[in-house]
Amino acid sequence: MIYYDKVSKVYPDKTVALEEVSFSVEPKEFLTIVGQSGAGKTTLMKLLIAEDWPTSGAVFFESSNVHRLNRRETNRLRRRIGTVFQDYRLIPNKTVYENIAFAMEAAGRTDGEVASDVPHVLELVDLGSKIWNFPHELSGGERQRVAIARAIVTQPDVILADEPTGNLDPANTYEIIRILRKINELGRTVILTTHNKGVVDEIGGRIITMEKGKVIKDSRDGKYVL
Repeated sequence: MIYYDKVSKVYPDKTVALEEVSFSVEPKEFLTIVGQSGAGKTTLMKLLIAEDWPTSGAVFFESSNVHRLNRRETNRLRRRIGTVFQDYRLIPNKTVYENIAFAMEAAGRTDGEVASDVPHVLELVDLGSKIWNFPHELSGGERQRVAIARAIVTQPDVILADEPTGNLDPANTYEIIRILRKINELGRTVILTTHNKGVVDEIGGRIITMEKGKVIKDSRDGKYVL
């Protein structure tokens, strides 16, 4: 489904973020990308949703070169990819319900679909009782679960989770991982980036290890060796 073909990214200040990176991600796979800060993990995520462009190489989603799509096609692609960030990116003056409804409305869903799907997705992330709370009334772990609910409510094919546990304590970290695994079991592809060895040990499965913009290991033994 997803393929990075010899992708390099060099920023104007000559910083090399990625160097000749190639790998594929199969449908319904749970892939963890690990590496220290600056390894290139976030750049990989931005390239997939066309928030950034490669200096050379290509990124494919199914048969489409992501960076050759027109605006309408890019918007259609982004609706198939749900994103979860370390800093939550919730709208502070909207309730939990309104934050998720906003994402659905942007995707063209009807009022009836919003009224039906928002409570359902909040139950999936165990936040049904917080539906009318504002973000400042939630813990960090709860805010991240709202962010996950917002990412999955339109039923995308792929979930990108970029350091989603970076600001969380261990208990909330493992709750987020449990939810991401549940989402994967429901048939969604999940790509998680992290530098937390405990997270990697909990998930197991396929691990791509990055260092200084390069893939140095691609294994299925669930080991983080940096």
